[in-house]
Amino acid sequence: MESQNTAVNVNAKMLLNHAKTLRLHTGNLVNRSRLKKKCPSSPSEELQDCIRATLSEWSSTTQLPVEELPVTLDCSIPQATDAITPEEREELKVSVKLFLCEADESSIRDAVEMACQTLAVCQLDSVIIAPPGLPEGDSQTLAHLQPAWEKLEALVRCQKIAAIGTSDLDKDLLEQLYNWAEVKPSSNQVNLASCCVMPPDLTAFAKEFDIQLLTHNDPKELMSAATFQEALQESTQDLNVANWRLEWVLRYSIIVKSRGIIKAKGYLVHARKDSP
Repeated sequence: MESQNTAVNVNAKMLLNHAKTLRLHTGNLVNRSRLKKKCPSSPSEELQDCIRATLSEWSSTTQLPVEELPVTLDCSIPQATDAITPEEREELKVSVKLFLCEADESSIRDAVEMACQTLAVCQLDSVIIAPPGLPEGDSQTLAHLQPAWEKLEALVRCQKIAAIGTSDLDKDLLEQLYNWAEVKPSSNQVNLASCCVMPPDLTAFAKEFDIQLLTHNDPKELMSAATFQEALQESTQDLNVANWRLEWVLRYSIIVKSRGIIKAKGYLVHARKDSP
């Protein structure tokens, strides 16, 4: 059995060594018993556990293709997918938060397309954008937000997304975005770790312009490059992970509208390998 596992691990290593792009889907976390046994202390820890478990399961079952090795590697657990049937679509709300790990707005369309494809839907009900972190001492400005927002607006126009929202904007920045944007933000997430009570000026502005204020506990950086590389390394020993970088992470929730319960949740992860 051990030699079989070793052979399988060699297969996974060969595939990862050859690939330039990694697309990972954790599957429905509501159903994944191995992950349910342990309660993660934070969204970062949850994501790390999910990546490790998915890669570990994938590398223990993966076979080398008969033809040439793929440049884009799809790493998922087939039985854990969350495809939505046309009959149940009306009853469900698909909410997404997209964490950009680098300032490449072109990946927004790719992330939305991958989510629609994975979940078998034509449109996401809502997408909240979390832009990449800024260097120490820099503050978020409208100029930082505009390129990503324009990409989201284009996806609303072509009906890939129904509503778009923001994360961690104070009243002034939310107002600037609202006044500038053609497609207005429908929501703004506030991290209650940074303020225990919703700021009154933000609450008043959101109420006046019908913007939903939501709370979250996501860290500024959901996953560092080093943590991602560590998760990659653990599932496939002796793999050179130094050139792999995380491009984006998309977290989705599928909610039964009438009952307000989460039917499914999971992560899509997209990483790229730089040429050495």
